[in-house]
Amino acid sequence: MPVDDAARLTALYDAHAGSVWRYVVHLTGDRTGADDVVQETLLRAWRSPRILEQDPATMRSWLFTVARHLVIDEVRSAHHRHEQAVSELPERARSDDTDALFEAILIEEALATLTPEHRAVIVTAYYGGRSIAQAAVELGVPEGTVKSRLHYALRALRLAFQERGVTQ
Repeated sequence: MPVDDAARLTALYDAHAGSVWRYVVHLTGDRTGADDVVQETLLRAWRSPRILEQDPATMRSWLFTVARHLVIDEVRSAHHRHEQAVSELPERARSDDTDALFEAILIEEALATLTPEHRAVIVTAYYGGRSIAQAAVELGVPEGTVKSRLHYALRALRLAFQERGVTQ
């Protein structure tokens, strides 16, 4: 920061910081927050060279207006409206397993509507994580039969879910 800028900023602070700070404290009642508002107000004045060239009375009213707008903006902000100080932290939310339980019951009911052969191929391939070849070996049927049963089992399962009100 050049010497001239530093001197202007120091002069601005010395001349107006105290009165702006008192004004903000009067508006908000928050002494700590007033420091931030004063800093931002003086920074905006320093960034506006035409303001610094005005007479002191006009500059002071401009500073008060800027400070008031900053206070209003803070009050209107979502941060200010939704933040509530509490003496204790709330308990952590625990996950609710109700949805998972209902889904498990729904799947169990839908699987029960399938033929034993279709149910076996679905359970082996999808829930067991087996490939077509592994499922064929485990179930003792050809790979083509596993593919065919999977196709028809999935169609029947989709229909069973639709009958229960489940849509994609």
